[in-house]
Amino acid sequence: MSPSRASPPFDIWLLVFPGFLLLDAAGPIQVFASANDEARDAGLPPPYRIHLVADGGGAITSSAGVAMLAAPLPRRGIPGGTLIVAGGGGADLPSSATATGRAVLRWLARASGPAARCCSVCTGAFVLARAGLLDGRDAVTHWQDVAALRAQHPAVRVQDDAIHVKDGKFRTSAGISAGMDLALSLVEEDLGRAAALAVARRMVLFLKRPGGQRQFSAELLAQSHEEGVAGQLIAWLRPRLHQPLDVAQMAAACALSVRTLHRKLRVEADVTPAQLLARLRMELACQLLERPGMTVKAAARRSGHGSEYNLRRAFVARLGVLPGEYQARFA
Repeated sequence: MSPSRASPPFDIWLLVFPGFLLLDAAGPIQVFASANDEARDAGLPPPYRIHLVADGGGAITSSAGVAMLAAPLPRRGIPGGTLIVAGGGGADLPSSATATGRAVLRWLARASGPAARCCSVCTGAFVLARAGLLDGRDAVTHWQDVAALRAQHPAVRVQDDAIHVKDGKFRTSAGISAGMDLALSLVEEDLGRAAALAVARRMVLFLKRPGGQRQFSAELLAQSHEEGVAGQLIAWLRPRLHQPLDVAQMAAACALSVRTLHRKLRVEADVTPAQLLARLRMELACQLLERPGMTVKAAARRSGHGSEYNLRRAFVARLGVLPGEYQARFA
């Protein structure tokens, strides 16, 4: 913890804009408010001062149609405070295309300097990136927007699967509810594990959620293009995933040598043939387990894993959860 954050109260500044995602703001706010509630119950002063801010202030309407009352952006910055940028729809995110967007990005760039921590929830990572704050840093966003963030901001090291990522004083989090995971990690950093666990219990949350965000997107697991050799191989593999398959068979299906197949898949999708096969089988296993009445044994057989033991090993290694746990959440 930096010296400027040696003791409470800690200032949390949450930046919103028209069209922001409601839970991106309300979720983290409730985590810090619950930490205050826990402190009051223990006869202690509340550790957090929470500020909702927006360009111009006033009632800011979320994408859900519900407005939240925000204060104007502080002119003196937020020295020693924690800044959190909410996410929203792509067209609504502050950008240099509008005067308002340029003003927000200029303020953000100035305010981030003396801030103790600078964070984003969901697509709020695009706002930090547009302000030039994530260049050369690890970052994450909602799994549906990973490719767009990587394409629009190639200087950012975009992570595919993390719930939240820390790079120095910059913290980014994945889709929507991951903002609460991020906020819990900040509470743990500020007040200790026991305090964060008490907040998690109060809110009925995981202190540290099992698995990454891939467990919420079977499509993301393929991590390959639907064109070229990768697309050709995917199309050939999908109806055969239940069968025993090896790299020689995959290469023959693409009329390539094993070495050439390896090279082309590395270039196109940054995977080996074996990794692609494993990811497609995991994708299928997830889809099967989401069906009513599906057993883990049947899902293992039909996805090509062969046995429940193999499927459990694959789930723990790739998703951090057991097949039965995944099924309980998403079936």
